[in-house]
Amino acid sequence: MSDAPAACASPRTAASDSLDPDQAAAELAEALAGPELGCVLFFCSADYPLAALGAALERAFAPVTLAGCTTAGEITPAGYGRGCIVAIGFDRDDFAIACARVADLEAFALPQAQRLVDGLLADCRRRAPAVDARPFVLTLLDGLSSSEEQVLATLEAALGGIPSFGGSAGDDNRLNHTYVYADGGFHDASAVVVMITSRRPFEVFTTHHLRPRREKLVVTAVDRERRRVMELNAAPAAEEYARLVGRTVDELDADIFAHHPLAVRIGEAHYVRSIQRVDDEGGLHFYCAVENGIVLTAMRPAPMLEELSGVLDDLSRRLGPPALILGCDCFLRRLELEARGQADAASRLLAEARVVGFNTYGEQHQGQHINQTFTGVAIGSRG
Repeated sequence: MSDAPAACASPRTAASDSLDPDQAAAELAEALAGPELGCVLFFCSADYPLAALGAALERAFAPVTLAGCTTAGEITPAGYGRGCIVAIGFDRDDFAIACARVADLEAFALPQAQRLVDGLLADCRRRAPAVDARPFVLTLLDGLSSSEEQVLATLEAALGGIPSFGGSAGDDNRLNHTYVYADGGFHDASAVVVMITSRRPFEVFTTHHLRPRREKLVVTAVDRERRRVMELNAAPAAEEYARLVGRTVDELDADIFAHHPLAVRIGEAHYVRSIQRVDDEGGLHFYCAVENGIVLTAMRPAPMLEELSGVLDDLSRRLGPPALILGCDCFLRRLELEARGQADAASRLLAEARVVGFNTYGEQHQGQHINQTFTGVAIGSRG
Protein backbone atom coordinates (compact mmCIF):
# COMPACT_ATOMS: atom_id res chain seq x y z
CA MET A 1 0.00 0.00 0.00
CA SER A 2 1.23 3.51 -0.76
CA ASP A 3 -0.03 7.02 -1.19
CA ALA A 4 -0.36 8.59 -4.61
CA PRO A 5 1.45 11.93 -4.65
CA ALA A 6 1.14 14.10 -7.71
CA ALA A 7 4.01 13.93 -10.17
CA CYS A 8 6.14 11.81 -7.82
CA ALA A 9 6.93 14.89 -5.71
CA SER A 10 9.45 14.60 -2.89
CA PRO A 11 9.11 13.66 -0.14
CA ARG A 12 7.28 10.50 -1.21
CA THR A 13 5.66 8.11 1.27
CA ALA A 14 4.78 4.44 1.13
CA ALA A 15 3.90 1.52 3.38
CA SER A 16 3.79 -2.26 3.20
CA ASP A 17 1.89 -4.68 5.41
CA SER A 18 3.80 -7.70 4.12
CA LEU A 19 5.87 -9.35 6.87
CA ASP A 20 8.12 -10.93 4.25
CA PRO A 21 11.22 -8.69 4.31
CA ASP A 22 12.03 -9.00 0.61
CA GLN A 23 8.45 -8.31 -0.48
CA ALA A 24 8.11 -5.37 1.91
CA ALA A 25 11.38 -3.85 0.73
CA ALA A 26 10.41 -4.35 -2.93
CA GLU A 27 7.05 -2.64 -2.40
CA LEU A 28 8.69 0.35 -0.73
CA ALA A 29 11.35 0.61 -3.41
CA GLU A 30 8.78 0.52 -6.20
CA ALA A 31 6.92 3.46 -4.62
CA LEU A 32 9.91 5.56 -3.55
CA ALA A 33 12.60 4.93 -6.15
CA GLY A 34 13.72 7.76 -8.40
CA PRO A 35 16.94 9.04 -9.95
CA GLU A 36 17.34 11.74 -7.28
CA LEU A 37 16.46 9.63 -4.22
CA GLY A 38 18.99 10.47 -1.54
CA CYS A 39 17.64 9.20 1.79
CA VAL A 40 14.92 6.89 3.09
CA LEU A 41 13.56 7.08 6.63
CA PHE A 42 11.50 4.10 7.77
CA PHE A 43 9.55 2.99 10.84
CA CYS A 44 8.69 -0.67 11.28
CA SER A 45 6.92 -3.10 13.55
CA ALA A 46 9.16 -5.16 15.83
CA ASP A 47 7.33 -8.25 14.48
CA TYR A 48 9.64 -8.26 11.44
CA PRO A 49 12.73 -10.48 11.40
CA LEU A 50 14.88 -7.41 11.80
CA ALA A 51 18.22 -8.68 10.50
CA ALA A 52 16.54 -9.98 7.34
CA LEU A 53 14.55 -6.77 6.94
CA GLY A 54 17.65 -4.61 7.24
CA ALA A 55 19.47 -6.67 4.63
CA ALA A 56 16.48 -6.54 2.27
CA LEU A 57 16.17 -2.76 2.59
CA GLU A 58 19.89 -2.29 1.91
CA ARG A 59 19.64 -4.43 -1.22
CA ALA A 60 16.55 -2.58 -2.41
CA PHE A 61 17.83 0.94 -1.84
CA ALA A 62 21.64 0.86 -2.03
CA PRO A 63 23.49 3.20 -2.16
CA VAL A 64 20.77 5.46 -0.68
CA THR A 65 21.16 6.36 3.01
CA LEU A 66 18.76 4.46 5.30
CA ALA A 67 17.75 5.32 8.87
CA GLY A 68 14.82 4.32 11.05
CA CYS A 69 13.58 2.48 14.13
CA THR A 70 11.11 -0.05 15.49
CA THR A 71 7.74 1.22 16.66
CA ALA A 72 4.76 0.90 18.98
CA GLY A 73 2.53 1.33 15.91
CA GLU A 74 2.92 3.02 12.56
CA ILE A 75 1.37 6.09 10.94
CA THR A 76 0.99 5.23 7.26
CA PRO A 77 -0.27 7.38 4.37
CA ALA A 78 -3.71 5.90 5.14
CA GLY A 79 -3.57 6.59 8.90
CA TYR A 80 -2.75 4.32 11.81
CA GLY A 81 -1.20 0.96 10.93
CA ARG A 82 -0.12 -2.04 12.97
CA GLY A 83 2.42 -4.74 12.13
CA CYS A 84 3.70 -2.97 9.01
CA ILE A 85 6.49 -0.72 7.73
CA VAL A 86 6.19 2.88 6.54
CA ALA A 87 8.87 4.88 4.72
CA ILE A 88 9.62 8.37 3.45
CA GLY A 89 11.84 9.06 0.44
CA PHE A 90 13.70 12.37 0.17
CA ASP A 91 15.21 13.55 -3.13
CA ARG A 92 18.64 15.16 -3.32
CA ASP A 93 17.40 18.16 -5.30
CA ASP A 94 15.09 19.19 -2.43
CA PHE A 95 16.84 17.90 0.71
CA ALA A 96 20.42 17.44 1.88
CA ILE A 97 20.44 14.77 4.59
CA ALA A 98 23.22 13.42 6.78
CA CYS A 99 22.99 10.75 9.49
CA ALA A 100 25.17 9.66 12.40
CA ARG A 101 24.79 6.93 15.03
CA VAL A 102 25.60 7.43 18.70
CA ALA A 103 26.80 3.97 19.72
CA ASP A 104 27.50 4.61 23.42
CA LEU A 105 24.72 6.65 24.97
CA GLU A 106 26.18 6.74 28.46
CA ALA A 107 29.49 8.17 27.25
CA PHE A 108 27.92 10.81 24.99
CA ALA A 109 29.47 14.09 26.12
CA LEU A 110 29.55 17.64 24.77
CA PRO A 111 32.85 17.39 22.82
CA GLN A 112 31.55 14.30 21.01
CA ALA A 113 28.18 15.98 20.40
CA GLN A 114 29.86 19.07 18.95
CA ARG A 115 31.96 16.98 16.58
CA LEU A 116 28.86 15.06 15.52
CA VAL A 117 26.85 18.24 14.82
CA ASP A 118 29.75 19.93 13.01
CA GLY A 119 30.22 16.85 10.85
CA LEU A 120 26.53 16.65 9.95
CA LEU A 121 26.43 20.34 9.03
CA ALA A 122 29.54 20.03 6.87
CA ASP A 123 28.13 16.94 5.15
CA CYS A 124 24.83 18.70 4.41
CA ARG A 125 26.64 21.75 3.02
CA ARG A 126 28.69 19.57 0.70
CA ARG A 127 25.52 17.93 -0.56
CA ALA A 128 23.56 21.21 -0.98
CA PRO A 129 25.60 24.37 -0.62
CA ALA A 130 22.63 26.77 -1.04
CA VAL A 131 23.14 29.60 1.43
CA ASP A 132 19.41 29.96 2.16
CA ALA A 133 18.89 26.28 3.10
CA ARG A 134 17.97 25.75 6.76
CA PRO A 135 18.53 22.62 8.89
CA PHE A 136 16.45 20.72 11.39
CA VAL A 137 17.31 17.54 13.28
CA LEU A 138 15.42 14.29 13.88
CA THR A 139 16.57 12.08 16.76
CA LEU A 140 15.63 8.41 17.14
CA LEU A 141 16.62 6.67 20.37
CA ASP A 142 16.40 3.22 21.89
CA GLY A 143 13.13 3.62 23.82
CA LEU A 144 14.19 1.39 26.72
CA SER A 145 17.69 2.80 27.22
CA SER A 146 16.77 5.27 30.01
CA SER A 147 19.39 7.60 28.50
CA GLU A 148 17.18 10.05 26.63
CA GLU A 149 17.49 13.01 29.01
CA GLN A 150 21.29 13.02 29.13
CA VAL A 151 21.72 12.44 25.38
CA LEU A 152 19.17 15.07 24.39
CA ALA A 153 20.48 17.75 26.76
CA THR A 154 24.00 17.18 25.48
CA LEU A 155 22.94 17.25 21.84
CA GLU A 156 20.83 20.38 22.37
CA ALA A 157 23.85 22.24 23.76
CA ALA A 158 25.77 21.40 20.57
CA LEU A 159 22.96 22.24 18.13
CA GLY A 160 23.12 25.95 18.87
CA GLY A 161 19.45 26.67 18.20
CA ILE A 162 18.89 24.29 15.28
CA PRO A 163 15.28 23.04 15.63
CA SER A 164 15.10 19.43 16.79
CA PHE A 165 12.50 16.78 17.52
CA GLY A 166 12.23 13.02 17.57
CA GLY A 167 10.85 9.85 19.08
CA SER A 168 11.91 6.85 21.14
CA ALA A 169 11.73 3.49 19.39
CA GLY A 170 9.04 1.02 20.47
CA ASP A 171 8.40 -2.71 20.29
CA ASP A 172 4.62 -3.03 19.84
CA ASN A 173 3.99 -2.36 23.54
CA ARG A 174 5.95 -5.39 24.76
CA LEU A 175 8.60 -3.30 26.59
CA ASN A 176 11.32 -5.87 25.88
CA HIS A 177 13.67 -4.71 23.10
CA THR A 178 13.67 -1.57 20.95
CA TYR A 179 16.02 -0.75 18.08
CA VAL A 180 17.20 2.08 15.88
CA TYR A 181 18.58 1.55 12.38
CA ALA A 182 21.74 3.08 10.91
CA ASP A 183 25.07 1.98 9.46
CA GLY A 184 23.43 -0.99 7.74
CA GLY A 185 21.84 -2.63 10.78
CA PHE A 186 19.50 -2.50 13.78
CA HIS A 187 21.09 -1.47 17.09
CA ASP A 188 19.96 -1.22 20.70
CA ALA A 189 21.48 1.15 23.30
CA SER A 190 22.00 3.61 20.44
CA ALA A 191 20.65 6.79 18.90
CA VAL A 192 20.44 8.04 15.33
CA VAL A 193 20.78 11.75 14.62
CA VAL A 194 19.42 12.81 11.22
CA MET A 195 20.09 16.34 9.97
CA ILE A 196 17.81 17.51 7.15
CA THR A 197 18.57 20.73 5.28
CA SER A 198 16.17 22.30 2.81
CA ARG A 199 15.14 25.59 1.24
CA ARG A 200 11.51 24.64 1.83
CA PRO A 201 9.57 26.19 4.70
CA PHE A 202 9.18 23.94 7.73
CA GLU A 203 8.08 24.12 11.35
CA VAL A 204 9.04 21.85 14.26
CA PHE A 205 6.18 21.63 16.77
CA THR A 206 4.78 19.74 19.75
CA THR A 207 1.33 19.55 21.27
CA HIS A 208 -0.73 17.61 23.80
CA HIS A 209 -4.37 17.57 24.89
CA LEU A 210 -3.89 17.32 28.66
CA ARG A 211 -5.05 19.89 31.19
CA PRO A 212 -4.01 20.23 34.86
CA ARG A 213 -6.19 19.18 37.77
CA ARG A 214 -5.85 20.46 41.33
CA GLU A 215 -4.41 17.27 42.84
CA LYS A 216 -0.65 17.04 43.45
CA LEU A 217 1.69 14.14 44.21
CA VAL A 218 5.16 14.66 45.66
CA VAL A 219 7.88 12.12 44.83
CA THR A 220 9.32 11.13 48.23
CA ALA A 221 11.41 8.08 47.28
CA VAL A 222 12.92 7.35 43.87
CA ASP A 223 15.47 5.16 42.08
CA ARG A 224 16.69 7.65 39.45
CA GLU A 225 18.71 5.16 37.43
CA ARG A 226 15.69 2.92 36.85
CA ARG A 227 13.15 5.78 36.63
CA ARG A 228 11.31 4.02 39.44
CA VAL A 229 9.24 5.88 42.04
CA MET A 230 8.79 3.95 45.28
CA GLU A 231 6.83 6.57 47.23
CA LEU A 232 4.37 9.35 46.44
CA ASN A 233 3.30 11.61 49.32
CA ALA A 234 5.30 9.31 51.64
CA ALA A 235 3.00 6.38 50.74
CA PRO A 236 3.65 3.38 48.48
CA ALA A 237 3.66 4.83 44.96
CA ALA A 238 1.22 2.46 43.25
CA GLU A 239 -1.23 2.64 46.15
CA GLU A 240 -1.18 6.46 46.21
CA TYR A 241 -1.62 6.73 42.45
CA ALA A 242 -4.44 4.16 42.50
CA ARG A 243 -6.17 6.20 45.23
CA LEU A 244 -5.86 9.33 43.10
CA VAL A 245 -7.53 7.73 40.06
CA GLY A 246 -10.12 5.77 42.01
CA ARG A 247 -8.84 2.29 41.15
CA THR A 248 -7.15 -0.63 42.87
CA VAL A 249 -3.48 -1.38 42.30
CA ASP A 250 -4.46 -4.58 40.47
CA GLU A 251 -6.46 -2.53 37.96
CA LEU A 252 -3.55 -0.28 36.95
CA ASP A 253 -2.54 -0.82 33.33
CA ALA A 254 -1.54 1.12 30.22
CA ASP A 255 -5.12 2.27 29.58
CA ILE A 256 -5.40 3.75 33.08
CA PHE A 257 -2.01 5.45 32.73
CA ALA A 258 -3.08 6.93 29.38
CA HIS A 259 -6.30 8.35 30.81
CA HIS A 260 -4.80 9.60 34.09
CA PRO A 261 -1.32 11.01 33.39
CA LEU A 262 0.93 13.01 35.68
CA ALA A 263 3.02 16.04 34.73
CA VAL A 264 5.72 18.33 36.09
CA ARG A 265 5.15 22.06 35.78
CA ILE A 266 8.01 24.16 34.40
CA GLY A 267 7.12 27.83 34.16
CA GLU A 268 3.61 27.99 32.76
CA ALA A 269 3.85 24.69 30.86
CA HIS A 270 3.14 21.14 32.02
CA TYR A 271 5.37 18.32 30.77
CA VAL A 272 3.87 14.86 31.08
CA ARG A 273 5.77 12.12 32.90
CA SER A 274 4.01 8.96 31.74
CA ILE A 275 3.92 5.81 33.85
CA GLN A 276 5.22 2.68 32.15
CA ARG A 277 4.24 -0.08 34.59
CA VAL A 278 3.73 -1.21 38.18
CA ASP A 279 6.32 -3.59 39.60
CA ASP A 280 5.82 -6.41 42.10
CA GLU A 281 6.96 -4.19 45.00
CA GLY A 282 4.36 -1.52 44.27
CA GLY A 283 6.74 0.88 42.56
CA LEU A 284 5.88 2.89 39.46
CA HIS A 285 8.28 2.86 36.50
CA PHE A 286 8.18 5.99 34.31
CA TYR A 287 9.11 6.66 30.67
CA CYS A 288 10.84 9.92 31.64
CA ALA A 289 13.33 10.79 34.35
CA VAL A 290 11.87 11.61 37.77
CA GLU A 291 13.63 13.23 40.71
CA ASN A 292 13.14 13.05 44.46
CA GLY A 293 11.09 15.99 45.69
CA ILE A 294 9.45 16.96 42.40
CA VAL A 295 5.76 17.78 42.44
CA LEU A 296 3.62 15.90 39.95
CA THR A 297 0.32 17.41 38.88
CA ALA A 298 -2.61 15.17 38.03
CA MET A 299 -3.80 15.79 34.47
CA ARG A 300 -7.08 15.22 32.65
CA PRO A 301 -7.56 14.68 28.92
CA ALA A 302 -9.36 17.28 26.81
CA PRO A 303 -10.86 16.23 23.44
CA MET A 304 -7.80 14.95 21.55
CA LEU A 305 -9.10 15.10 17.99
CA GLU A 306 -10.37 18.65 18.40
CA GLU A 307 -6.97 19.76 19.74
CA LEU A 308 -5.02 17.90 17.03
CA SER A 309 -7.22 19.20 14.24
CA GLY A 310 -6.64 22.76 15.43
CA VAL A 311 -2.86 22.28 15.47
CA LEU A 312 -2.85 20.80 11.96
CA ASP A 313 -5.04 23.63 10.66
CA ASP A 314 -2.72 26.22 12.20
CA LEU A 315 0.31 24.59 10.54
CA SER A 316 -1.44 24.66 7.18
CA ARG A 317 -2.31 28.33 7.58
CA ARG A 318 1.30 29.24 8.34
CA LEU A 319 3.05 27.00 5.78
CA GLY A 320 0.39 26.33 3.21
CA PRO A 321 -0.80 22.74 2.76
CA PRO A 322 2.22 20.68 3.94
CA ALA A 323 3.90 18.28 1.56
CA LEU A 324 4.55 16.08 4.60
CA ILE A 325 4.17 16.07 8.37
CA LEU A 326 6.63 13.66 9.96
CA GLY A 327 4.91 12.78 13.24
CA CYS A 328 6.07 11.16 16.48
CA ASP A 329 2.87 10.23 18.31
CA CYS A 330 3.00 8.73 21.81
CA PHE A 331 1.56 5.22 21.91
CA LEU A 332 -0.48 6.19 25.00
CA ARG A 333 -2.38 8.70 22.88
CA ARG A 334 -3.24 5.93 20.45
CA LEU A 335 -4.37 3.68 23.31
CA GLU A 336 -6.66 6.45 24.53
CA LEU A 337 -8.13 6.93 21.05
CA GLU A 338 -8.71 3.20 20.67
CA ALA A 339 -10.37 3.00 24.09
CA ARG A 340 -12.70 5.87 23.13
CA GLY A 341 -13.52 4.37 19.71
CA GLN A 342 -11.86 7.31 17.93
CA ALA A 343 -8.93 5.59 16.20
CA ASP A 344 -10.63 5.50 12.78
CA ALA A 345 -11.50 9.19 12.95
CA ALA A 346 -7.91 9.95 13.98
CA SER A 347 -6.61 7.92 11.04
CA ARG A 348 -8.71 9.94 8.62
CA LEU A 349 -7.48 13.20 10.14
CA LEU A 350 -3.82 12.12 9.95
CA ALA A 351 -4.17 10.89 6.36
CA GLU A 352 -5.85 14.10 5.20
CA ALA A 353 -3.03 16.15 6.75
CA ARG A 354 -0.34 13.96 5.09
CA VAL A 355 1.07 12.75 8.40
CA VAL A 356 3.49 9.81 8.28
CA GLY A 357 5.55 8.51 11.20
CA PHE A 358 5.20 6.23 14.19
CA ASN A 359 3.89 5.67 17.71
CA THR A 360 6.67 6.18 20.22
CA TYR A 361 7.77 5.30 23.75
CA GLY A 362 8.54 9.00 24.29
CA GLU A 363 8.97 12.13 22.24
CA GLN A 364 11.74 14.69 21.97
CA HIS A 365 11.45 18.42 21.40
CA GLN A 366 14.26 20.98 21.58
CA GLY A 367 16.36 18.84 23.90
CA GLN A 368 13.54 17.75 26.19
CA HIS A 369 12.29 14.20 26.64
CA ILE A 370 8.48 14.35 26.90
CA ASN A 371 5.50 11.98 26.95
CA GLN A 372 1.94 11.78 25.65
CA THR A 373 2.50 14.37 22.93
CA PHE A 374 2.20 14.60 19.18
CA THR A 375 5.54 16.05 18.08
CA GLY A 376 6.98 16.48 14.60
CA VAL A 377 7.92 18.65 11.68
CA ALA A 378 5.64 20.06 8.99
CA ILE A 379 7.39 20.52 5.64
CA GLY A 380 5.89 22.95 3.15
CA SER A 381 5.54 22.48 -0.57
CA ARG A 382 8.27 23.65 -2.91
CA GLY A 383 8.77 27.42 -2.70
